[in-house]
Amino acid sequence: MKLHASDTQKYQTVTGYDAEGVEINAQRYDYSLIVMPEVAPRPWDAPTFESITAEHFDQIGADAPDVVILGTGERQRFIHPRLTAALTMRRIGVECMDSQAACRTYNILMGEGRKVTLALIIPPSKERAA
Repeated sequence: MKLHASDTQKYQTVTGYDAEGVEINAQRYDYSLIVMPEVAPRPWDAPTFESITAEHFDQIGADAPDVVILGTGERQRFIHPRLTAALTMRRIGVECMDSQAACRTYNILMGEGRKVTLALIIPPSKERAA
């Protein structure tokens, strides 16, 4: 799905997404990544939902966002609270949703000027085929 352009072009904006990846400012990514409004997207070593550890969230916590939107793939899945405990203790919210909803929510929060981080799980193509 392509998303409409807005006045947020100076920020990292989700401009499209599908089951195989995401576009950030019209650049395609087909691997898991972390997106923040004012920082270039970076790879996230979380190729599957099952591979996520507390250390993955420690990496995100170093950026001190207000909220983390976790895109869990084609369907919504909920992360175990022990994995996000360090973020919760710092009053950083974590919301889990399917990746399409996560992309839309990130754009809305980013457009409101919130300090939001989008963490997207995009499985390798062989995992998607399985």
